[in-house]
Amino acid sequence: MSIQIERAQPSQVDAMCAIERKAVQLFRGHAAWASYAALPIPPELLQQAVSRGLVWVAQDATGAPLGFIWLDAEADSAAIGIAEIDVLPEHGRRGIGAALLEHACAWAGAAGYRRMDLGTLGDVPWNAPFYANHGFAVVDKNDPKFESARQRDRDNGFPDSLRVFMSRLLPAPAHGEWTVWPAPAKLNLFLRITGRRADGYHELQTVFRLLDWGDEVRLRVRADGAIRRLRGAAAVPEQDDLVVRAARLLQQHAGTLEGVDIEVDKHIPMGGGLGGGSSDAATVLVALNLLWRLNLNEYTLAELGRRLGADVPVFVRGRSAWAEGIGERLSAISLPPRHYVVLDPQDPVPTAALFQAPELTRNAPRATISSFASGETTENAFAPVVRARHPRVAAALDWLGGFGSARLSGSGGCVFLELRSLSRARAVVDQCPPAFRAWLVSGMDVSPLLDALARHRGI
Repeated sequence: MSIQIERAQPSQVDAMCAIERKAVQLFRGHAAWASYAALPIPPELLQQAVSRGLVWVAQDATGAPLGFIWLDAEADSAAIGIAEIDVLPEHGRRGIGAALLEHACAWAGAAGYRRMDLGTLGDVPWNAPFYANHGFAVVDKNDPKFESARQRDRDNGFPDSLRVFMSRLLPAPAHGEWTVWPAPAKLNLFLRITGRRADGYHELQTVFRLLDWGDEVRLRVRADGAIRRLRGAAAVPEQDDLVVRAARLLQQHAGTLEGVDIEVDKHIPMGGGLGGGSSDAATVLVALNLLWRLNLNEYTLAELGRRLGADVPVFVRGRSAWAEGIGERLSAISLPPRHYVVLDPQDPVPTAALFQAPELTRNAPRATISSFASGETTENAFAPVVRARHPRVAAALDWLGGFGSARLSGSGGCVFLELRSLSRARAVVDQCPPAFRAWLVSGMDVSPLLDALARHRGI
């Protein structure tokens, strides 16, 4: 049978939950049956993992999901776990599970993980023996690194005597092999313009909130000095793409003779105010600094990034931040855990036109961190201009506003709603009108890029 393995999409969450419910029927009569039957996958957690790019589906020629694998990145920084792997029982013993497992291991190795862990059953042929055939070995479950997983089992009533833990070592990519890096999106939790400088740039204040969702950048070092974009934003010519410009700027600054092949899997909408191009460029700077062995410090990389765009430094530094100036004066800020529904009206907004708009308010009073923390400061200076000029964005703000205080991010046109409850966030996403696209994401104080950098360094 011909299958294709692809990253899971939010629209496939219900199908994957149905696959898990069918697969669990195989355990009827086993001592673990009662626990498995009582614990269906929480769809909101699966949807969150899909947004993070940690779920893959195996599909037949028609695109119908036959199985999936879900990775859990909550383990220690060097390891990633398998949260779930399931195949429809009627398609079992056809190599689908093996293909999913090897695909996930290959991605994890390229992403800098050095070990894959899992908890499974020792007496079921498609559990521990299956994994043993794919390089996994039984390890001591009393190791402290498995304590949180064992506690979760205890909380869920799963018999500890049935559980075995297994690990597989993942080789580090060799110099010249593909590596995988995250390029997270951001939200502007407010944006205020307080003045205009003599050079024409605007003085602003904002809070950048980094997200656990974004683009994925793949890099392969070349020895011939060439810089090539093999895949990226189709609407952007290669020579104008910020990832290419970032690589060339870094190459010129450092005087290195090495080059790179670049692939970008785009998920962040262009013109959405979520910082996609800037984040991609920052990821290239940070990753190539390591892969080209340049040893430049964070300040130097951020200054190079500033030459590419005002938002690039915050992604280089990798921390949610209070920002002033033209967005380059950054102070790391700790924000409470929150989930977000991000809505794309599919109406790209040109930033330059907004800054030139005569109706834009450019002399707002300065905000304070305390006014932001109290919830008093939440406005976006661009929102009235975007509302007037982009009716689809206005419609998205109105629809999302029916569930709470909807806001514009950056210069638009994506809008977002902040929520404390993950399940409520998923309920909003599930009601998204066909005219829009919606994602369920979470805020991060520390960028996934910094976590990836630590993994690739071997820290």
